[in-house]
Parts: sequence; C-alpha cells; structure tokens
Amino acid sequence: MVAVSVVIPVYNEEESVDALCDKLSTSLSRLNRTYEIILVDDGSTDRTWDLLAARAANDAHIRLIRFRRNFGQTAAMSAGFHHAKGEIIVTLDADLQNDPDDIPLLLDRMDQGYDVVSGWRRDRKDPFIHRRLPSMLANGLISRITGVHLHDYGCTLKAYRANVIQDVHLYGEMHRFIPALASWVGGKVDEVVVQHHARQYGQSKYGLSRTFRVVLDLITVKFLMRYSLGPMQIFGKIGLYFLLPGVFLFALMILGHASYLLFGTELGSELVKRPFWLISTVMLIFLGMQFISMGLLAEIQIRTYHEAQNKRTYVIRELVDGSRPQATV
Repeated sequence: MVAVSVVIPVYNEEESVDALCDKLSTSLSRLNRTYEIILVDDGSTDRTWDLLAARAANDAHIRLIRFRRNFGQTAAMSAGFHHAKGEIIVTLDADLQNDPDDIPLLLDRMDQGYDVVSGWRRDRKDPFIHRRLPSMLANGLISRITGVHLHDYGCTLKAYRANVIQDVHLYGEMHRFIPALASWVGGKVDEVVVQHHARQYGQSKYGLSRTFRVVLDLITVKFLMRYSLGPMQIFGKIGLYFLLPGVFLFALMILGHASYLLFGTELGSELVKRPFWLISTVMLIFLGMQFISMGLLAEIQIRTYHEAQNKRTYVIRELVDGSRPQATV
C-alpha cells in the first residue's frame, strides 16, 4: 500500500515537465512516506509525453497515463483517482503555480482527522479582472449553494482520503466540487493557506468561457446533493406550482360560465370569451402535468440505476463487529 498518491493532469506543458518532476521528487522525498506520482497526459500535442516517458524511465515513483485525445481536467483527475494506490490522494496543477512544498501542510491537516483538505491561494498571482474576480464570485456562489464554505474551490492543490472519493464519479467540470460531494457523504472538509506562483511557462488553458460550464455543473451538483434519491421532490413541486393555479383558473372558468348561463353576469362572459384565460389555463395544467410526469420518470430511472448496479443509498464510515456473548447453559 502506498501512503500518498500525487495525481497531476498534464496538457501541453513541455516547458514545465522537467522542473515539475524535479520539484516533486525533492518535496516528496522529505515526507518519510511511501509515495507515487501519477501524471495523466490529457492528449498533449507537443513533446509533453516524450519528456514524461523519459522521466518515468529513470524514476520508479512515476506512473504515466496517456489519453488518446484531450478529455479535460476532470477526466484526467478521474483516471488518476482510479489508478491511484495511495491511502491519500493529492492533486495539483502541472504549471508549477501550485507549490509541491505545500503538500506536507495538507498531509499534516489530514492527520488531524480530516477527509478533504483544500488549498487556499490567499495571495493569488493571477490577473484580477478575468481570473481572480470571476473566481471570487464563483467561490461565494458555490459555498452558498452547497453549504460547504471554502475560500478557493478552484485551487487544484487538494488532498483527499481515498476511501471518501472512491465512489465519486466525475463529469464536466465537477472535480472542483469534490469537497462538497465529500461533505455530502459525511466527509470532514477543511482548508489551509498555500503558496501561489505566477505562471512561468506557457499560457493558461482556461478562460472566462469555463465559468459558464462551472455554473451549469453547480446546478447538477446541487441536484445530486439534495434530490438524487428523490427527484420527484423537485419536479413534483415545480409541477404543483403550475398545476394548482391552472386548476384554480379552470374551476373559475367553469363557475363563470355557469353564472353567465344562469344569471348573465359580465364576469362569466369575460372569462369565457377572452382567449388569454383559456390559453393560460391550458398551459398551466399542461406544464404541471409535464413536470409531474418528468418526476415520475426520474424516480423510475433512479430506482433502476440503484437496483441494476446494486448501488446502496448510504455510505458507511466504518464497521465494528464485536465479539458476540456466549450462551450459558
């Protein structure tokens, strides 16, 4: 069993590969723990893979994974998690803006009983307008919606206990939400202040367009955290918000039509004659039934998903099977 697995997604980082490997080896050799370095080449088109292969040939601690094409940072991390052998998994970026010398800080906090420790780039060396400001807004939004308050969800330098994230499946840009997902299954989450360096090599692979994907994935995470085992609770509520006013308007139209036929009241005439009321009533009832039907279908799908794969709806932290008392005669 390896004590620490360091997982690093790499994409077109030929200029920083050698410096990264040297820095990692120096920092990790001081841990007095067994370790491995898993570098995931996310479909690089430059000399990154050749340089990684050369380093792996001379360092038994380095393991490599190579994608056929660029699948994204989340997929690279997921592959690294799947192949990691360590009890603790540490992630960081390959551009050396995260400092490997901060890994012991995360491990010391993990030794205090935490399951996830996130880095906080308090003194971040990035442009304010298009990097730091969107990140600050995103961190506040994510903390508020998930209920897990961290200053820096976007910091890749994090440490995870392997048994906490082994059942976490990642898609889209969801790797940044792992602390929230870990908290959802009962994990203890904390953060520590880490160093952050200005980029020395190449250019950033991410821009403002990534923010929109993060927002959409945040909606997914919120749904998974609150409604994944009962989707009818959200679809049904939305359906009722539409259905009840529709039924009310329909009943009002019936009463109005009856009063118009019986007593010739103008209110009944207006409700019957104006197409706005008729169209609104039909649309509200239709939308209400549509959302309730979606909830029912989602409930069936959720049950099929759990039962077909024998997936449990709970997560066990530990089991204790004490000795059973012996029967006396």
